This record gives sequence, structure tokens and C-alpha cells, in this order.
Amino acid sequence: MSMGDYAAVMRQLKQCPINYTFQIIGKKFTILIMRNMMLFGHKHFNEFLTIEGINPKTLSQRLKEMQKNGLVERKVYPGTPVMIEYFLTERAMALKPVLDQLMLFSVQHYPQEVCKDGMPKTLEDLYKQQ
Repeated sequence: MSMGDYAAVMRQLKQCPINYTFQIIGKKFTILIMRNMMLFGHKHFNEFLTIEGINPKTLSQRLKEMQKNGLVERKVYPGTPVMIEYFLTERAMALKPVLDQLMLFSVQHYPQEVCKDGMPKTLEDLYKQQ
């Protein structure tokens, strides 16, 4: 894309859509919360506390932000104790192919750092092991 093409595209936009997306999902732990929901089916607050380095306060903040941005829905089940579950919205699920590509990028280009055996993987390799 030439610089003229880029300028023409940007004239149609209020702001860069890539930057805007990163403003929504780029805060620390947001993508990891989505990962755990998409890949592991996590939906309860305590399940998310298994995320590397997250604390309850930050988790609570991120879930509220994700709800505000239309990525997560919160469902409260009355009872003693009250049970709360979080679900990804269709909007959030639209990001699954993006997360898959991020995962694929790492396992193919940085296998020594992310794969236990140090060997490159495909998405099929990863998903068949679940």
C-alpha cells in the first residue's frame, strides 16, 4: 500500500481501527481472560485467578471493562451463595480467529519459548491435544 492509499483510507475514519481495538483488548490480562473463556471454558471468577500473575482486584476491573465494551455478559444466579457466570458475547467471539493467529504466530516463530518440545506447531496440533 502506498502512502497515498494509506492517507485515503485514514480520511474515511475517525481513528485507526487497529489502535481502537487495542484500546479495548490491549490492557494487561484482557486477552488472557478471553483465552481462558474460549479455550478452557472458564466462566467463574475463581477460575480466572489461574491466569499468570492476575490478582482479584485487577480481574474484577477487567471483567467490568469487558462487560462495558460488550465483550462479556454477566449472569447472576440467586441462591446461597450467589453464583455468577461470565460469557463471551458474539462480539468477543469474532476475535477468536485473531487470537488463533496470535497463538499460531508464536508456536511457529518462537517454538523454543512457547512449546515444551521446542518444535513448531499448527493449530490442529494444539487443539487435538485438548
